Amino acid sequence: MSLISIVIPMFNEARHIARTLEAARLAADEAGLACELVVVDNGSSDAGPIIAREQGARVLSQPGLAIGALRNYGARNCKGDWLAFLDADIEVPSNWLRLLVDLQRRGEGDVFALDCDTPQQAPWFAYAWQRRTLRAGQTVQDSSWLPTPNLLMRRQWFDKVGGFDERLRTGEDKDFTLRLHQAGARLRVLRQPVVLHWGFEGSWAEWLGKEMWRQGSHLQLLRSNGLSLRLLRFPLLSLAIWLFDAVALSLLLSGNGEAALYLLLAGALPALALSLRQSLKHRDALFALQLWGLHGVRLHLAGAAFVLSLFNRTARRPARG
Repeated sequence: MSLISIVIPMFNEARHIARTLEAARLAADEAGLACELVVVDNGSSDAGPIIAREQGARVLSQPGLAIGALRNYGARNCKGDWLAFLDADIEVPSNWLRLLVDLQRRGEGDVFALDCDTPQQAPWFAYAWQRRTLRAGQTVQDSSWLPTPNLLMRRQWFDKVGGFDERLRTGEDKDFTLRLHQAGARLRVLRQPVVLHWGFEGSWAEWLGKEMWRQGSHLQLLRSNGLSLRLLRFPLLSLAIWLFDAVALSLLLSGNGEAALYLLLAGALPALALSLRQSLKHRDALFALQLWGLHGVRLHLAGAAFVLSLFNRTARRPARG
């Protein structure tokens, strides 16, 4: 029987870790895989480590590390020929591993993930923001990079690219899977079934803080992967929005309110375009309006985070998976 090692970084996830571990164990049983659960704790002050041990996980304490370093440490300290990475607040469906392992055994890919959704009891902004990532079309799709709420591969792929970049505070999943893609791995994502993200943002302050933190990775990704239009386009767009706002404010202060309004409307078009691209498949006008507003906020946060990262000042939060 093949052994799968499931690596879960954690920081203060006592609310969710039991659900995460139980679902992962059930998925391994259904797939006929022996299962090794490895929780890498980043210095939790709650009961998360105790709960994880009660659920049969091996808990490795590594306080103060970045998220990539936590995942690498877990991978180095497990034995499976299959490696899976889960966030500590993710609930996988019972057929998670069976579906993905079957794809690999049929030669239909090398690195796999399921789409991620949010429980419907989440606030509208958290629910809409996660919903925007859901794919349409074929059930199994190719991708050039994958996020890591759930990720599965044979260990040799992890070893081939040297694991996660431990210098990155965020964006380490995009960097890791881009390097896998460049190394020849075929990355595949399944639209259905989905994993559920129970660690959704419960307040506006939490959503804003998390997005500010996420947007701090652009400069590090450019340094790690080199200059490319794919990595540059979003921070450049966000800086252009700030420029539009500054010029519009100048026009307003000089008494040219009509020109300022036109400029602000023009500055809102990129957020509208992003919203329509992600919402048209859902055919939901309210969802499109929600995304328009959220993308507008996100673009402003990205510009601020990019400028701060130029001066080595970025939003910080413990690596929690």
